[in-house]
Amino acid sequence: MAFAPMGPEASFFEVLDQHRASLLAALRRGGGAPAGGGTRLASRFEDSVGLQMVSHCTTRKIKSNSPKSVRNFALILKILSMIYKLVQSNTYATKRDIYYTDRQLFGNQNVVDSIINDISCMLKVPRRCLHILATSKGLIAGNLRYIEEDGTKVSCSCATAVPVPSNIQGIRNAKFLLIVEKDATFQRLLDDNFCNKMSPCVMVTGKGIPDLNTRLLVKKLWDTFHVPIFTLVDADPHGIEIMCIYKYGSMSMSFEAHNLTVPAIRWLGLFPSDIKRLNIPKDTLIPLTKQDQMKLDSILKRPYVTCQPFWRKEMEIMADSKMKAEIQALTVLSSDYLSRVYLPNKLKFGGWI
Repeated sequence: MAFAPMGPEASFFEVLDQHRASLLAALRRGGGAPAGGGTRLASRFEDSVGLQMVSHCTTRKIKSNSPKSVRNFALILKILSMIYKLVQSNTYATKRDIYYTDRQLFGNQNVVDSIINDISCMLKVPRRCLHILATSKGLIAGNLRYIEEDGTKVSCSCATAVPVPSNIQGIRNAKFLLIVEKDATFQRLLDDNFCNKMSPCVMVTGKGIPDLNTRLLVKKLWDTFHVPIFTLVDADPHGIEIMCIYKYGSMSMSFEAHNLTVPAIRWLGLFPSDIKRLNIPKDTLIPLTKQDQMKLDSILKRPYVTCQPFWRKEMEIMADSKMKAEIQALTVLSSDYLSRVYLPNKLKFGGWI
């Protein structure tokens, strides 16, 4: 795919290209691992994959002859019959569609969501193989073209965002992918014409905790092109948690780790150490709450932090200062500091960990 020469000069991407070469070399050395089996109730960590199911753990049984399980068993059979029809007809439905087929029977959306996850785990197949999709909340923009499952051709632009697709069949390349934690920051970068200035690139946001479609798209881009992927999150425990979900996955979806996680993701910012380095005024910082401190302590105890010493150092800086900062704190330096100075310098000089 050829791009118009509207981005920075080729030399700007020299460090990015070196980073991509190192990622490809790691893949050739055998960074992947076969999928494990188990249940959704426990997980183990593997650096090249993320959080995965363990082979032996406590399981939950649902019996058809037990009064306590009869309703749940009936609902599982109901949804299995709907999945069978979807697969047979080669059509797709959203979780919301399934819920609305019989709202009185299911009671609430969470019941449907839980059963679909149980079925996916029980059959050991990704949810999309059940022909069940989720409504996307994420947005994507930049130098990307793809074909949706129904054959619709979509061409993203650098000026406006489109919803993250639920199922794509063909995509075309970009230089790097930037995952932005919050929609407000994502929209500000669009307003500042960041994608055009850094073209060719792609930006995506899950608007906070990412939904399944956003994670699947990030994984698809990595598997297809092996382009460098960076995260831009707030310098707070919640932002770090979101970054960990993209990179290493979550306990609840550990049975789909190989389809969702991208351990090659790097943290681009905002670093707790950036607060002091950039002389961000103290009155723009926010004290850590008790819940923040508990979340930070929890992350520091996780197995993947042991193989990320630079992450640990940044989190320890946050714990010692007892302060956090949002990305918007950079606007005190200048209104466009994030898109004009901070991100370009980080990308050009390899300022990621």
